[in-house]
Amino acid sequence: MPTPCANPDAVPDERANEYPHRSLTGEIIGAFLEVHRTFGYGFLESVYRRALSVELAHRGIAVGQEVGYELVHRGVPIGFYRADLVVESVVVVEVKAGLVPDPVAPVQLLNYLKVSRLPVGLLLHFGPRPGIKRVVATTGLVENVR
Repeated sequence: MPTPCANPDAVPDERANEYPHRSLTGEIIGAFLEVHRTFGYGFLESVYRRALSVELAHRGIAVGQEVGYELVHRGVPIGFYRADLVVESVVVVEVKAGLVPDPVAPVQLLNYLKVSRLPVGLLLHFGPRPGIKRVVATTGLVENVR
């Protein structure tokens, strides 16, 4: 049985690839919870996306909004996807709002990771209770964080 780490950001070697950018995703989750505490439930996704972007920037974390990615099949452009947020050029953040989480959203986020070629994404649900899922592209793993 592995010994607990004194540093919560330290990940044992066998799990390092399972949870890439763990410290950064923790910072994003903290910012999400602050925005959820501040605004509560009931606004449009665009309001939460912009507020989260402001909160991340306030914390000194680089963030891009509505970052575009082109979908290509056999060398032919077939569509375009805009990520709600891309944080530090390595984490895709998909913002959702509504009464209940969309059950298809984690699979969509996994596809967005494939298109962007980024390793990890967070699905942040601004509902009556905050909802968080971490999605890792390398394994197709979807983890309920909260």
